[in-house]
Formats: sequence, structure tokens, C-alpha cells
Amino acid sequence: MAVAALEQEILTLRKRRQLYSLIGLLLVVAVLMSGYSKSNEMNSGGFLQGLTKFFDYPGEIVVEAWEAGPAFFGLILHFVPAMLETLNIAAVATLIGGAMAVVLAMASTRNVDSWGPLIPVVRRMMDIMRAFPELIIALFLIFVLGSSPVPAMIAVAFHTAGALGKLFSEVNENIDRKPIEGLSACGASWLQRIRYAVMPQVAPNYLSYFLLRLEINVRASAILGFVGAGGIGQELRRTIGWGQGAGDETAAIFVLLFLTIMLIDQASSYLRGKLVGAGRAH
Repeated sequence: MAVAALEQEILTLRKRRQLYSLIGLLLVVAVLMSGYSKSNEMNSGGFLQGLTKFFDYPGEIVVEAWEAGPAFFGLILHFVPAMLETLNIAAVATLIGGAMAVVLAMASTRNVDSWGPLIPVVRRMMDIMRAFPELIIALFLIFVLGSSPVPAMIAVAFHTAGALGKLFSEVNENIDRKPIEGLSACGASWLQRIRYAVMPQVAPNYLSYFLLRLEINVRASAILGFVGAGGIGQELRRTIGWGQGAGDETAAIFVLLFLTIMLIDQASSYLRGKLVGAGRAH
């Protein structure tokens, strides 16, 4: 009897959950339809009418790149210095942000015997650093410092410190505390415990996250060029702004950016695989 009552209750709960799911789905559809109708009214043209022209501009870029012939490869080489500038922004920002992240992670982890009252303060600091996208920080810094790669570098480093600091602190939370306790029993200082008991355990994961962040920062640095922070993004904004006649240059930048990202991705995947002992990461 009790089993029959339990089955009936489960059946009732299941029907109630299906009813709630259906109501939720209908609400989502209603919001989407309402949003589509509103945005369609605000656009200069209709969404469905514009959808047919979606591939017009990409098609023009491909045609102009094809018409450029062998000179297209010369255009790719022409934009290599701008690409190197973007890579420099990303590399310097990742190095500075990574160093700051190590300090923040050590100060925000209870597992490595950090000072208790400092831990919540540093964690909230990292929350704030991650809350603002690089683009917002860069726009503010460009307003203050002017257009140059420096605001982009500071913006990417600031966001990287908050993001990597969070990941590094999670790595610290999972280490084995026995080496720390052994060094404490021998009278080792806090810095000595970090140097000889913590860093050997966390270094491979730190470096893995660092390389992953470098990939992300290359893409972020390219985007920041659109707001006047230099690099390949600034060239891309110029070629797109010219509209007709610069499609071959736009295509050359896209190809160069794709090749660079692919090379960095493959190199960092290989290095991460070596660091974690997995042969090759995918």
C-alpha cells in the first residue's frame, strides 16, 4: 500500500514538473517573440529581408582576395608587423597578469596558511578585476592615456590577474598539505613553505592555465585594436571602414589572424600536454 502511494506521489511530481517545464518553455518563446518583434521595429530594415544579404559582404571580400592573385600573399606579409605588435601586447600583458595572479592566489587561499583576514579582501578584489571586460577597461584607459598599445596591455593584464588568480587559488585548494606541515614542524618560514612545498605541486597546472590564457589574450588584444589600441585590430578597422576596394586587405588580415591563432593553439596544446604528462592535449 505504501509502495502504491509512493508511486502515485512520484507520478504526481512528474506531471507537475512537466507542467512547469511547459509553462517555462512557453514563457521563453513569448519573450523571444516579443524581443524579435521589438528589435525588428528598431532596425532600419527587417531581419528576414537583411538575412538574404548576410553573405554579400563576405562574398565581396573573397572575390577581391581572388582577384588580387599572387599579390594577396604580399598583403599577408605586409600585416605581419601589426600582428607582431598584437602578440607583444598579449605576451607582456600575460606575463604581468600571471605574476600578479600568483601573488593574489597565494594571498587568497586558506590551504597555504595565508593570513585569514586578508583572504576575503583579496577574493573580492579578484571578483572586481574579473567583472569588467578588457574592452571596457581599455576604453576607459584610452580616454585617460590616449590611443596606444599601452592601454590595451594594462587592460588585458588587469583582467588576466583576476581571472588567473581565481584559477590558481582553486589549484592551491587541492594540494597535499603534508609537505607544508612537515616544513612547519622544521621551523620553515611562510615563504620557504610556499617555495619548497606549494610551488612544486602547483607549477604544472599554473603553467597550463598560463598558456591557455595567452591564447585568449591574443584574441582579446586583436579585438582591442578596434577601439584604437593598436595592433592588427586597428588595421582591420581601417580596412573594413574603407568598404569597397579593401576587401583583399581584410581577407589577408583574417588569414594572418587565423594562422597565428592556429599556431599558438597547437604550440600551447603541445606544451600543456608535456607539462601535465599527457603526451598531447586536445
